[in-house]
Amino acid sequence: MRVVAGIAGIILLFLVLQDGFETIILPRRIARRFRFARFFYRATWWLWSVIARKIHSDRRREFYLSYYGPLSLLLLLIIWAAALVVAFALFQFALGSSLTSPDKVVSFATDLYLSGTTFFTLGYGDVVPREGLARLCAVVEAGLGFGFLAVIISYVPVIYQSFSHREAEITLLDARAGSPPSASEFLRRHMLAEQTDDLVQYLRNWERWCAELLESHLSYPVLIFYRSQHDRQSWLEALTTILDVCSLVMVGLDGIPEQAGRFTFAIARHAAVDLSQLFNTPPTETRENRLPSEEFSRLQDMLAAAGITIRDPVNAEIKLMHLRRMYEPYVHSLSRYLLMPLPKWVTKLENVDDWQTSPWDHFSLVSQRPLSRVK
Repeated sequence: MRVVAGIAGIILLFLVLQDGFETIILPRRIARRFRFARFFYRATWWLWSVIARKIHSDRRREFYLSYYGPLSLLLLLIIWAAALVVAFALFQFALGSSLTSPDKVVSFATDLYLSGTTFFTLGYGDVVPREGLARLCAVVEAGLGFGFLAVIISYVPVIYQSFSHREAEITLLDARAGSPPSASEFLRRHMLAEQTDDLVQYLRNWERWCAELLESHLSYPVLIFYRSQHDRQSWLEALTTILDVCSLVMVGLDGIPEQAGRFTFAIARHAAVDLSQLFNTPPTETRENRLPSEEFSRLQDMLAAAGITIRDPVNAEIKLMHLRRMYEPYVHSLSRYLLMPLPKWVTKLENVDDWQTSPWDHFSLVSQRPLSRVK
C-alpha cells in the first residue's frame, strides 16, 4: 500500500510540474492530446458556457462570461498547488508517516497537514518529521512550493500585459470602423477622409497585431477567454473585421493597392486557423450567410457613396466568396465556441460609436426631454 502511494505521489508530482511548465512557462504549443490544463479548460468552459447560453440579456451574459478567464486561471493555480500538497503527503505516507504529532494516532490526514504547512512555508512546528528521508522530503517540498508559486505568479503580469496590448488596438478600431466594427464602415471612413495612405499603414499595423495575437494566445491560451472591457468589442470581432477588409482590398478597389491587404490577410487567417485548431473547433459550414447577394449589393452602394469603386463588379462577388471560404468556417466555429458574435459586413450609418457615448451623456439627454415624455 505504501509503495503504491509512493509511486502515485511521484506520478502526480511529475504531471503537475510538467503541466505547469508547459502551460505557463514554455512558449510553444503542445501537440500531446492529454494534458490536465487542456482538459480543465474544456470541462470548466463547457459548464460555464452552458449557464451563459441560458442568460437572455446580452449585457448580463457578457458580464458573466468576463469572469471566466481570470477566475479559471486562479482556479487552475489552486488545483496545481493542492495536487502538489497531496503528492508530498503521499511521499510522507510511503515513508511510514514518521512524524511527531500532538495527535495520538498519525493518519494520512496528518501527512496532508504537514505537507500543506510545509508547501506554504507556514512552519507551525506542531507536526514535524522524525527521520532523515522524511525531513529531506519536507525540505524539498518547502523549496519547491516557494519556487513553484513564485515562478507561476510572476508570469501573471506577463499575461495581463499581453491582454492590455491586444485591447489597445481593438479600442483604436472603434473610431475607424464603428461600434460594432464592420469592413464597409472601415473603408468608408478612410476614403471619405481621403486617407488612403493611412489605410495602408493601418493594415500593416494590424498585420503585426495579428502576429502578436497568434503568438501570445498560443503561448497563453487562457487569453482567448479574456473578454474586452467595452461592449460590442472582442478580439474575434476585430480579427474578422480585418479579414473582411483585406478580402475586399484583394478583390480590387480603385485607389487601394491589392498588395496592401495580402500580407495582413495571410497572417490574420493564420491566426484564425491556429487558434481554432488549439481549441479543437474544426471549421464547419453554417447556414448563416454573412454576406448574401442583396447584402453585397448594399455593400457596393455604400462603397460607391463613399467614392470607392470595385474594379470588376461582375466577378467581384464570386472572388470575395472564395476568399471568405478561406477563413469564415474557422471564425464561425470560434464564435460558437466562445460565444462571441461576428461582425456584420454592413452596419447602419446611424449607429453611435462607443467613444461618443457615456452614462452621463445618456442622463443629460434624458433630463433635457419634456417631463411628460420621460417615463
